[in-house]
Amino acid sequence: VQLQAFGGGLVQAGGSLRLSCVASGRMFSNNAMGWFRQAPGKERELVATIGWNGGNTWYIDSVKGRFTISRDNAKNAVYLQMNSLKPEDTAAYYCAASIRAVPSGSPRDYRHWGQGTLVTVSS
Repeated sequence: VQLQAFGGGLVQAGGSLRLSCVASGRMFSNNAMGWFRQAPGKERELVATIGWNGGNTWYIDSVKGRFTISRDNAKNAVYLQMNSLKPEDTAAYYCAASIRAVPSGSPRDYRHWGQGTLVTVSS
């Protein structure tokens, strides 16, 4: 699976962005997908994950109620809608494909990674 993420940019606090990740390869629809982020000087963290059929999702506490992960298997795409953005959301965001079909909180389950897309939220 090869992944390409895009949609990052500069936005003011309170604004919205929608990240997209397009996958190539026939395994996409069988895999859970995740969005990670890494802020400068910090470790990469899992932000949201979604199961193979979109039926199960998980979010880190800091984005619950603001971010929504979704997927369209017909388009081999996964999305992250980010609303009410805060300066602390500033980071490089990465999409990744899990080796599992159901959402996983373990970064070790994510074996395929896209390049990062930078999100900058100004105060």
